[in-house]
Amino acid sequence: MPFKSLQSDIFLPRDLTTWQWLFEHPTYSPLHRFPASQLGGYHNAVTKETLNWADVKTAASHLSTALVRNYGLQEGNTVALFSQNTIWYPVAMHATLRVGGKVSGASPAYNVEEMSYALRTADARFLMTHPDSMAVAVAAAREAGVPRENVFLLEGSMEGYKNVKELIEEGRGLEEVPYFRIPEGKTNGDVCGFLSFSSGTTGLPKAVMIAHQNVIAQCLQVQRITPPDLTRILAVLPSFHITGLVHALHLPALINATVIMLPAFSMESMLNTVVEYQLSELLLVPPILIRMVRDPIVDKYDLSFLRRFSSGAAPLSEEIIQQLKAKFPQTGFKQGYGMTESCSCITAHPPEKYGYEYAHTVGTVCASTTIKIMKEDGTEGGVGEPGEIWAKGPQIVMGYLNNEKATRETFDEDGYLHTGDQGSIDEDGVITILDRIKEMIKVKGIGVAPAELEDLLLGHPKVEDVAVLGIKDDWAGEVPKAYIVPKGGEANADAILGRELMAYVREKKVRYKAVKEVEFIDVIPKSASGKILRRVLRDRERSGVRGVVVREERANL
Repeated sequence: MPFKSLQSDIFLPRDLTTWQWLFEHPTYSPLHRFPASQLGGYHNAVTKETLNWADVKTAASHLSTALVRNYGLQEGNTVALFSQNTIWYPVAMHATLRVGGKVSGASPAYNVEEMSYALRTADARFLMTHPDSMAVAVAAAREAGVPRENVFLLEGSMEGYKNVKELIEEGRGLEEVPYFRIPEGKTNGDVCGFLSFSSGTTGLPKAVMIAHQNVIAQCLQVQRITPPDLTRILAVLPSFHITGLVHALHLPALINATVIMLPAFSMESMLNTVVEYQLSELLLVPPILIRMVRDPIVDKYDLSFLRRFSSGAAPLSEEIIQQLKAKFPQTGFKQGYGMTESCSCITAHPPEKYGYEYAHTVGTVCASTTIKIMKEDGTEGGVGEPGEIWAKGPQIVMGYLNNEKATRETFDEDGYLHTGDQGSIDEDGVITILDRIKEMIKVKGIGVAPAELEDLLLGHPKVEDVAVLGIKDDWAGEVPKAYIVPKGGEANADAILGRELMAYVREKKVRYKAVKEVEFIDVIPKSASGKILRRVLRDRERSGVRGVVVREERANL
């Protein structure tokens, strides 16, 4: 028997794009619900540059007009956003969506190989970036076939490249392009607005197709359990991640909050910002929450005004939860559980469960959402029984772009997302995650596919075979560990080779994909069909059996 949400269903408009919903509609848009003097918006914590929702609408309208009339942006085209946090990131996002384009966010830490892969996979026609990322952006655009004249800066200036402010001025002098509407015979669940990269439950990164409906539904679901005192939201998490996309770039407009954006993270800059704006709730990831209780710099600040910590993207250990409670006794704790494929949350803590006694759980099922707990024998589990979590609701995404096989493996015919996570539900409807069935490694909340690192290491001339797993890490949640069968056998297994292989991965991949530990073994356990038996390696890890182990120094984590 499926478990339904304890909350009443959301009312979901099916004929609106995200643009219409946030900037045109009389019921939902803050522009129609609040006087100009009370509007929230996007605010740069460093430069103090601010755009309220009316400014965002005007800027995005001019920008979209320039892109369509002067640069050929068409309905269905993909615009890649490759940048650190900036208030011009959401302007470019909303502008693209306004005229029926798709937005594909990418980590500013990507190297040329990773960025060109992202551009090709998303079939990007335009690329907007930051001066700090321009060298990688230009090289990746060249490799992916994105025309140089379609590469722009979100902010800053560089010779030969126009920035968003210049494009807005171009658009200001042109006849405004009308906004895109959902075509006749379709709903907003049929129209893709976003392409976000995820490894899903297995395999190499895939472009997740997120419909306009998915973002609208998720915001309405989260609004239902958001306290009215949340008027300022700290955006320290990256905009390209699903958490940032929903909770920093869209939800604040619906609830008319101000987004305090930090362009780059450091504990000092974050804490200074938290104090300056007296932020009552902090949406953070586990590595930052760990530093909140362990980093001595935190003790220099009076944070007595804090009322809540909010977490997501990866599990937080019970030890850290108890340390948070002890150090900040005036606070509560909430978190959401989900993934890119669920457009953020499947479950979340409602206000009545902000107490730390619920912090080891992931809350209750979001409104208009149904879950099943599927046992290994294929039957549905009941209260208290563990099994894989399957989820169905209006926030569940369309599937993977140009990858029907992966889509069929992850989303079933009845509309359920097979999460790959094992969990249980109690008699009060509270969900606890017990284990992860899927292979993906969560480094600071960002998915890393073992297959991607295995493919890379197999290309090294001194590697015969390899398997990559995630191992626990206090700071990152998990980090990749490589089990290596060296060419020539154990005779070649030494610290020098281990460091060489870790350096090889660091050179080829973005920082969070770095292998932090190498263990040399005689053979990689595999099934008759050749599939790596990761369970056997996990059992080996738990048992304490070790071959030659080489670890990267903590300073490099």
